[in-house]
Amino acid sequence: MFKLLARISSDDSIAIKPALESFLDGKGAIKPTDDGFEVEVELIGQSARDLNRMLLSEMRKAERRTRLRAEWTSDGITERFFDYVPKGKKKIP
Repeated sequence: MFKLLARISSDDSIAIKPALESFLDGKGAIKPTDDGFEVEVELIGQSARDLNRMLLSEMRKAERRTRLRAEWTSDGITERFFDYVPKGKKKIP
């Protein structure tokens, strides 16, 4: 189980909203922002990297210029990503 805190921005937020809602399957919270959405949800998956890739791929099918800044937390470890690129891990004390 991974807890996701993410900021998703796009040139066309209206286009990515249905894809985001479909991916989250009614779970979690989606908060609109000026340039996209903030998301907080718990998801089940093999790894943070796989979940991150799946989420961003779905968003980019709807709008190619979508950006994702995400923190995935599981078992006391938080992994950060910018788009597909891992930006580090940290243990939660």
